[in-house]
Amino acid sequence: MASDMNDYFNKKKSEGGGFDKKSTGGSGGGSGPKGPQMPNIDFNFGGGKAALGYVIIAIILMLFLAKPFTVIQEGERGILSTNGKYQEQALLPGLHFIIPIIQKVYTVDTKVRIINYASHIEVNTGHKEGIVAKPAITVLDKRGLPVSIELTVQYRLNSQFAAQTISNWGFSWEDKIINPVVRDVVRNVVGQYDAESLPMIRDKIAAEIEAGLRKNIAGLKNSPVILQSVQLRDILLPPKVKDQIERVQIAKQEVQKAEQEVQRAKQEAFKKAAQAQGVADQARIEAKGIADAITINANAQAKANLLISKSLTSQLLQLKQIQIQGKFNDALRDNKDAKIFLTPGGSTPNIWVDMKNAKQRTTAK
Repeated sequence: MASDMNDYFNKKKSEGGGFDKKSTGGSGGGSGPKGPQMPNIDFNFGGGKAALGYVIIAIILMLFLAKPFTVIQEGERGILSTNGKYQEQALLPGLHFIIPIIQKVYTVDTKVRIINYASHIEVNTGHKEGIVAKPAITVLDKRGLPVSIELTVQYRLNSQFAAQTISNWGFSWEDKIINPVVRDVVRNVVGQYDAESLPMIRDKIAAEIEAGLRKNIAGLKNSPVILQSVQLRDILLPPKVKDQIERVQIAKQEVQKAEQEVQRAKQEAFKKAAQAQGVADQARIEAKGIADAITINANAQAKANLLISKSLTSQLLQLKQIQIQGKFNDALRDNKDAKIFLTPGGSTPNIWVDMKNAKQRTTAK
């Protein structure tokens, strides 16, 4: 029975149609509808040209998905990694081709970046547009009092040694280089002074902090960072120190005010003394002027008298006597009763007395 069944199936297979399944179950014969047949697939793709086109499309799709190129923007550098090993020379801005899977490019920013050390930090402030916000640096002064320093540090990655920097410090190089150095330098500088003196030597503190940062960063291998500027924005002192400074300032202002009053009084006294001295000098000058005038007049009179005495001759005296005698004669014509007294020798002056008025006397010269 089994051999008969095998012969039947072999016969049907040799006919090329295989055997048909009935639409209904059962092993009996009948002429029912045939079941679904397996379609014939043409693996020739319609010819050689179509197959080549499919291959090219597949290759392009694979290249697009693998992305065998990268573009470096201006202000950036590319760190090429080949099987995990960084290339020493960073990729410059532009288009660069790489080997997919084997090579990978990491982009780093070489533009100027800023760290703001501030007491009040805005919420959600991070590496936005190259600006990093961190808490103010709290350090101890010479006596152990806490002081907060607010700074702004501008810096950028040295593009020449970008690959070495990433290889040595990793992509978090800022937190490993800038932040620790800034805090260490500020701590060393501020720790040398008293808190009360910090506001008065603000410029000196700022200069020492910047000099310390530049020295420490320049001493790092391959100069990973270029420091642009360091700005000291504020020095926050403890409340007790601030109150003490205010009291000292008020006391100094009072002392300065008193000194100004003393100076004002001195200036007023000096002004009055100068005025008195001026009056005295003026009186002395005027007195001297009067004395000089009298002296000049006396000298002039003496010179005049000397000249007159030198000019008196016997003939001149006789002339004067004749002139005076003429005046007496004129007087006698008006006063006939007058008495005339002549001095011995007949020298002038002659004195006459009017007898009509005994009280009247005239001296003629």
